[in-house]
Amino acid sequence: MKIAVISDIHGNIEALNSVLDDIKKENCSKIFCLGDIVMAGPEPKETLIKIRELIKLKDFHIIQGNTDKMLSVFSIDTYNKILETNEVMGSAYLADSKILNEEDKNFLKNLQEKEEIELLGIKILLVHGSPRKNDENIYPDMKIEEVEEIIKGTNANVIFCGHTHIPCGYQTNTEQTVVNAGSIGRPFSTAPDACYAIMEINEKTSDFTIKHKLVKYNVELASKKLRERKFEGAEKLANMLLKADSRYP
Repeated sequence: MKIAVISDIHGNIEALNSVLDDIKKENCSKIFCLGDIVMAGPEPKETLIKIRELIKLKDFHIIQGNTDKMLSVFSIDTYNKILETNEVMGSAYLADSKILNEEDKNFLKNLQEKEEIELLGIKILLVHGSPRKNDENIYPDMKIEEVEEIIKGTNANVIFCGHTHIPCGYQTNTEQTVVNAGSIGRPFSTAPDACYAIMEINEKTSDFTIKHKLVKYNVELASKKLRERKFEGAEKLANMLLKADSRYP
């Protein structure tokens, strides 16, 4: 059995479609999506339409990301708070809120924050940031003790997360596997390829392997579409699709 784990699409329908094509080629029977579907990307509405089509499939599981939660209920207070720390993301938040209708926002609002799934005796926990908070970072090169503190109190064999846009993985002293799937739509990398994870489970023994996979897509077109949205900072975000030297603009 193969499972695809995708995260942090951020309105990049070009990247999402290319990854979905690759998932088919890999013969994955299930898809787990870890949230951050639309915000600050080229085509938020089109991406959400695609996700809402996928959610009709019984083998598609999705949870809520921190930006999904923010967009589900627009408020001036949240807008001003984001502006204080990052003007570009504040502008994107406002622009996306105007594009999404109430039905879209209710869909994002009603997504569950985490999900526990058991497959072939393996307990899997889906979170966006961490089991504790949807905006907590699990980065590469953390001390294993830090990771163990973050996942303390969980009993899952495998924990999948996203949020940082940087793929990584840990095997803890508690014999738990923690994997950050990276980002499809806004990878924090100088290489613009979309990134997702594939979990392969031996159905006879329940042994499993997890790997990250990079997928090329029409990043130039995605960047052009984002630039043409013309909200304040769209140009910076568009350039970051081509090459990201930092996580935020």
